[in-house]
Amino acid sequence: MSQAPGTPGVTREQAEEAIRTLLRWAGEDPGREGLLETPARVARAYEDWYSGYKLDPDDYLARTFQEVAGYDELIVLRDIEFESHCEHHMAPIIGKAHVGYLPDGKVVGISKLARVVDAYARRFQVQEKMTAQIAGCIERVLQPRGVGVVVVSSHECMTTRGVHKRGVSMVTSTMLGTFREDARTRAEFLQFIDVGPGR
Repeated sequence: MSQAPGTPGVTREQAEEAIRTLLRWAGEDPGREGLLETPARVARAYEDWYSGYKLDPDDYLARTFQEVAGYDELIVLRDIEFESHCEHHMAPIIGKAHVGYLPDGKVVGISKLARVVDAYARRFQVQEKMTAQIAGCIERVLQPRGVGVVVVSSHECMTTRGVHKRGVSMVTSTMLGTFREDARTRAEFLQFIDVGPGR
């Protein structure tokens, strides 16, 4: 029996049977032709959506570069698209993350910052927690002079159920080091990412 991703002791077969149970609970017949492969498809989708549990975001930042000709100004990667899922309703969270840091002698490849975002996004999440996790990881591993992370996203748990409000974005931020202490650094970062209307 194959093991499901994440939790030891749960097999793929048990996961698929749980999906059949949900189909029956919703009023469907998991034995009808159109749904025969649905449990397997959903299980495969979960392997992708929640692959972050198998990743250590710190590992992505382990390889740094010090030969940057003394560069010590702001580094910003904006518009990092991500898909996550709300841990309260398992509904999608779709958005963009903006990440900036002030290096202290070492920098990291920009694709690694995007991978850190994905590693945390591909878990059940609360946006506030994810924002803090991304910033904390960068601060912990790179030890820069400061870190700023802003996340802007829409939550399907709000648009497809409950209050059914579309076009609403949630914005969260975590500022550490000089981003928190120095208003000029923070303002420069926010100007770079330009999260005003239309973004």
